Amino acid sequence: MDAELEFAVQPSTTGKQLFDQVVKTIGLREIWYFGLQYMDSKGYFTWLKLDKKVSSQDVKKENPLQFKFRAKFFPEDVADELIQDITQKLFFMQVKDAILSDEIYCPPETAVLLGSYSVQAKFGDFSKEVHRPGYLTSDRLLPQRVLDQHKLSRDQWEERIQVWHEEHRGMLKEDAMLEYLKIAQDLEMYGVNYFDIKNKKGTELRLGVDALGLNIYEKEDKLTPKIGFPWSEIRNISFNDKKFAIKPIDKKAPDFVFYAPRLRINKRILQLCMGNHELYMRRRKPDTIEVQQMKAQAREEKQHKQMERAQLESEKKRREAIEREKEQMEREKQELMMRLYQFEEKTKKAEKDLQEQMQRAMQLESERRLAEEEAARLEAERQAALLAKEELARQAQNQLTSQEQLAAELAEHTARIALLEEAKKRKEEEAMTWQHRAQEAQDDLVKTREELHMVMTAPPLPPPPPAYEPDENEYEDGESNSSYSADLQTGGINDHRYEEQRITEAEKNERVQKQLLVSITLQDKTKQSKTKQNKAKQNKAKQNKTKQSKTKQKQNKAEIIIKLNY
Repeated sequence: MDAELEFAVQPSTTGKQLFDQVVKTIGLREIWYFGLQYMDSKGYFTWLKLDKKVSSQDVKKENPLQFKFRAKFFPEDVADELIQDITQKLFFMQVKDAILSDEIYCPPETAVLLGSYSVQAKFGDFSKEVHRPGYLTSDRLLPQRVLDQHKLSRDQWEERIQVWHEEHRGMLKEDAMLEYLKIAQDLEMYGVNYFDIKNKKGTELRLGVDALGLNIYEKEDKLTPKIGFPWSEIRNISFNDKKFAIKPIDKKAPDFVFYAPRLRINKRILQLCMGNHELYMRRRKPDTIEVQQMKAQAREEKQHKQMERAQLESEKKRREAIEREKEQMEREKQELMMRLYQFEEKTKKAEKDLQEQMQRAMQLESERRLAEEEAARLEAERQAALLAKEELARQAQNQLTSQEQLAAELAEHTARIALLEEAKKRKEEEAMTWQHRAQEAQDDLVKTREELHMVMTAPPLPPPPPAYEPDENEYEDGESNSSYSADLQTGGINDHRYEEQRITEAEKNERVQKQLLVSITLQDKTKQSKTKQNKAKQNKAKQNKTKQSKTKQKQNKAEIIIKLNY
C-alpha cells in the first residue's frame, strides 16, 4: 500500500494528533511499531515527537509538509508478534524497499527467493494462460547490486524467479508477505538503525540499534558486530552532549563510551534505545488485554478468511467445474453443429455425387453402346483382317512356292547356260578345227587346181575302173558329224607310185570334184556353226532378260508380302 494521505494541520496540532489521524485512516491498531519521519532543516531524517506540536518541531518548511509513515521499531519474530494484516503489509513494503535499495544487504540467491514471494504476493498463483513471458518486466524485484554482480540478462533472472513463483501455488498473498518477512528478518542488517560514532581514541565506528540490543561495528563492516550489548545486559544508557555511555549490569565490566557527531544524534539514539527496550520488555510479559483481544480478533479473522477461502476455493472449483461442463457442453455443441454441418455437407455432396453418378451412368451406358458398336465393327474388321491375313498367308505361301519354282527354274536355266557355254566352247573349238580343215582344204584345192591345170594341159588318159564308190549317206553323216572316213583296199599292192601311175585322168577329175564338194561343204558347215552360235547367243541373252524380269517380279512380290504382313 503505497499511497499519499493529506491532513489539515493546525498550529496547535500535536504530533500525536496527526499520528492518530493517520493510523485511524488506515485502520492500524499495532501503532507501537510506527512513527512519522521527516527531514529537518539540516537534511537529516528525524522522527516526529508525539508530545510536541508539529509546528514547533524542526520540520522542513514545505507546502504541504512532507512526512513518511514508517516502522520505527521491528519485532523479534514477525510470525508471533505481527497480528494485523495491515501491519504485515506495511512491514513487507518497508523491508522490501530497503532490500531493493540495498539499505539491507541480501545475497543473490535469497534475493531471488524473496522476489518470487513478492511476485506471489502481487499476482497470486502462477498461470501459464495469464502470466505470459515478460509479465515481470515492469516490476522491480532484485537489487541493482545483484544485477551488476552477475552477468545475467533480465530475462534469465525473470526465468529463475518464475521457477520459484510456480512452487508457491496455493499460497495466499498475506502468507506470501509473511514468508517474505520471515526470510528477511534473518538478514544481518534487518531492523538495525546505524549511526556513525567514534571511540575514545577517535577511531571511526558504527553503532547499531535493533530489537535485541546495541552492537558496535567497524566503519566498513555493517554485517558482523565487533561488540554486542543485549538489552538484558544493559543497566543504563545516557549521554552528555556528544558523549554517550553504555553501562552494563555487571558493575565490574567497564562502561562503553563513544562520541556522536552532534548532540541531536545522541537524542535520536536514546529515543530508539528506549523504544526498543520497552518493546523488548513487553514481549517478555503477558499480553495486555488489548493485545489479547487483537490476537483473538486476528485469529477469528484468520479463521473467517480461511473459511471464506475454503468456500471461495470450493466455489471456485464448483465454478471451474461448471465452466468446464459449460465448455464441454459448448465444445459438444460446437462438435454437434460441426457434425451437423458436415452431415449436411456430406448430404449435399452425396446428392451431387448421385446426380453426377447418374449422369455418369447414362454417359457410361451411351459409351457402352458405342463401345459395343465399336467392338462389333472391330470384330468385323478383325475377321476381315484374319481373312486378309489368311489370304496373305496363302499368297505368301504361293509366292514362296513360286520363289522355289523360280529358284529351281533359275538353277535349271543356269545349268543349261553352263551346258550351252560348254557346247559353245566345243562348237568354237570345232569351228576352229573346221576352219583349220577348211584352210587345209583350200590349200588342197589350190594344189588340186594346179594339178588340174596340169592335167588339163596334158593328154587325156582312159578312165580306170572305179575302186570305190562313195555313198551319199556318208556325205550326209559327214555333214552332221563334221568327220569323214574312207576304207581303201590296198591288198596285193606294194608300190604306191606304180598305183598312181595307173590312175586314169577321169579318176583325177572325179577326185578334184570331190575335193571341191568337200570344201564347199566345209564352208557351209562353218557358216551354219556361226549362225548357230549367234542364235545361241541371242537365245541366251533373251533367257537372261527373262530371268531378270522374273527376279524383279519376285522381289516386287516379296516386298508386297512383307508390307502386308506388317
